Amino acid sequence: MTRLASIIKQSECDFLNTYRGKLLPSQLKALQALKNCRTGLSPTMRVVCDDCGHQRMVPHSCGHRHCPHCQHHESQQWIENQVKKQLPALYFMITFTLPREFRALAWQHQKAVYNLLFQCVTDTLQIFSLNDKQLKGIAGMIAVLHTHSRALDFHPHIHTVMPAAVIDKANRLWRKKEGKYLFDHKALAKVFRAKMLAGLVKLGIALPAKYPVKWVVDCKSVGCGDKALVYLGRYLYRGVIREKDILSLEDGLVTFRYIDSDTKKTKIRKEPAAKFLWLVLQHVLPRGFRRARNFGFLHPNSKTLITLIQLLLNFDPKRWLPKTRPRAQLLCECCGGVMVVIQTRIKPVEPLTIQHCLAF
Repeated sequence: MTRLASIIKQSECDFLNTYRGKLLPSQLKALQALKNCRTGLSPTMRVVCDDCGHQRMVPHSCGHRHCPHCQHHESQQWIENQVKKQLPALYFMITFTLPREFRALAWQHQKAVYNLLFQCVTDTLQIFSLNDKQLKGIAGMIAVLHTHSRALDFHPHIHTVMPAAVIDKANRLWRKKEGKYLFDHKALAKVFRAKMLAGLVKLGIALPAKYPVKWVVDCKSVGCGDKALVYLGRYLYRGVIREKDILSLEDGLVTFRYIDSDTKKTKIRKEPAAKFLWLVLQHVLPRGFRRARNFGFLHPNSKTLITLIQLLLNFDPKRWLPKTRPRAQLLCECCGGVMVVIQTRIKPVEPLTIQHCLAF
């Protein structure tokens, strides 16, 4: 295993000189955060032992949502919060993919295109839920934007997890659909395509000269939904690659592994260190952009409604909660007692800047 921070330290200048014209401010900030995470260049906190009074300084984690070392607790919390909203229905994962021909547009207009993706996906699913003969109501869904393929290439798509059930507020009814079929994926793709094209034109974004007539939407049953939520939560925080999948850094080449989405077999990919850092950092979203969003009756404003349905249907979602570990405690190196934080965010003596690496 090779640490991402060590790759940045060795190849930062080469990376910045090669890709500085493509980098967003959020990506530069992520680069510095990942490099400084839990090192002598990061802010520190003072901890003291409750038993013997021993004190020491501990470097802060960077807390960046793309850092493979950080956000484990936040990732678990997100998964728990979503599982607590589960309802007694069969769940489906529906994936909407933006065709290859539109990837350049998505990169150039990230916030606009990503927001449009969310809007078109949710509008499409709500239309199908309202028109379905068995459902005929407002659906609830969890949507998560992924911009990467398993090989880390730029590949924008949205995963949605939704129960085959709706709430009919007008008639105060809870309806659900049985069976392992929700909607026709070809019909979903047609409506999604029409909405995306119309939305891009409305935004004033020129369409590609050529693009496919048939777009891809995948719709599959995922049981009670817990495993699908764990899968989404895994990439919501902690970056797009696990450090244990970074195999080596030798002679300026990074070797990493991934599971091919078609064959489900492990593949090995080698890239120059600067190119590898670009593969990772290109997926850092613009500042303040929310990767995960809830819609319909799964919106955060509907907690009371969800709790009411769970009570009326005698459904306890806690039985589906994955086993989670509490946050690790800091232990005293002298006596083994628990250490308590008494001061945080102590600045390092020599803060690091990345400007010296830029070649003007």
